[in-house]
Amino acid sequence: MGYSQALSGLGSASDELDTIGNNIANSSTVGFKSGTTLFADMYANTVSTGVTSDQGIGVRTVGVQQNFGEGSFTSTGSATDLAINGNGFFQLSANGVTEYSRNGQFHVDPNGYIINAEGANLTGYPTSTGGVVTTMIPQPLQINEGSMAPSASTTITSGGINLDSSLGVPSVTPFSPTNSNSYTYVAQTQTYDSLGNKHDVNMYFVRDPQPTPPVTPATVNFSVYATEDGTLITPPAPATTAGLVGDMQFSSSGTLVQFSDANGNVSATTPDTVSMTLTSSTGSNTPLPISVNFQGATAFAGVGNAAAAIADGYPAGNYDGVQIESDGTVEATYTNNKTVTFGKVVLANFINPNGLKNVGNNAWTATADSGPAEVGTPGTGPLGALLPGELEESNVDLTANLVDLITAQRFYQANAQTVKTQNAVDQTLLNMN
Repeated sequence: MGYSQALSGLGSASDELDTIGNNIANSSTVGFKSGTTLFADMYANTVSTGVTSDQGIGVRTVGVQQNFGEGSFTSTGSATDLAINGNGFFQLSANGVTEYSRNGQFHVDPNGYIINAEGANLTGYPTSTGGVVTTMIPQPLQINEGSMAPSASTTITSGGINLDSSLGVPSVTPFSPTNSNSYTYVAQTQTYDSLGNKHDVNMYFVRDPQPTPPVTPATVNFSVYATEDGTLITPPAPATTAGLVGDMQFSSSGTLVQFSDANGNVSATTPDTVSMTLTSSTGSNTPLPISVNFQGATAFAGVGNAAAAIADGYPAGNYDGVQIESDGTVEATYTNNKTVTFGKVVLANFINPNGLKNVGNNAWTATADSGPAEVGTPGTGPLGALLPGELEESNVDLTANLVDLITAQRFYQANAQTVKTQNAVDQTLLNMN
């Protein structure tokens, strides 16, 4: 019987050496999870009675249990490198097969798909029209690497503007954009036409004289003028004052009461907004109506701040790269400093990760033992958060595995010694004649 025990021990020792060797070989593999060989003793049953013999017949390898503990994180600076801080696996699509991995080394292929080194697609929730993320079945994430069309400006806003009411009327009249003594403040912005051409728009604020005799309740008024690319805008008919946008009226407490247009009209719904018209000679759609919104403007004395006016709209842009946020949002960046959302990375978690089947390439597939994948976005439920620009290193403890290697070697040698001893006993029996 000695041979049986010894041979089973040699086989199991060899299995352990394989596992430890595999750990050591993958100590620098991103996202690798170390394994431990599991053993079980063996006893023989008597065929006639089913009684188990007290004498063991050796050992067998039950399997390899993987340690899904977290590895350390390394910053790479690559926009498509990802690590998971906490529970979860990346869900991949490899030739129609769903796989799971902790290796976050991804890149964008020529078709805009986010893939790993083996060509498996990173999956997530896609976006619908307008960039809204849907929560349908995860699909391979794809980036549109084409250009972005321009968007014509429609609104100019100015937050935090305060026009100093202690200042008198300008010393020079009438208003002229080329004479700083003819206006009180100026705010600058850029607008874009339908072709994406940029136009410089300046807004000028001119303090108006107080009415004589004074009115009740008292007001503070500023006339607003504008130029486009240095040329005074044309007000809507029947107004004829070149460049006039409208008149801002503040209460005696300094808050904006209304903003009337060049013809004295006040919007019934948005009394702090007027409309002006821009023109251009670039071949774009013209005239271009622009809504001017100065909500929250004030006229407190002693401080003046014509905060920079901000126009919406933007020029055309070329694809410049991809960025992935910690919540899994996948965005393409463009040379016009705009971004477009194309999806959201999903993570998967399992009740029993050790039930996953290792298919190589740092990937696993689900089994009945692992249970079905619980899929969601990073940071929700039990799922961990994404760490963009970082990678999870192998969780192999190299020092511990080198020590285990010595132990496994002794395990193998001891079983070999059992074979040697049994052979010596057999030789003695053969020599007894």
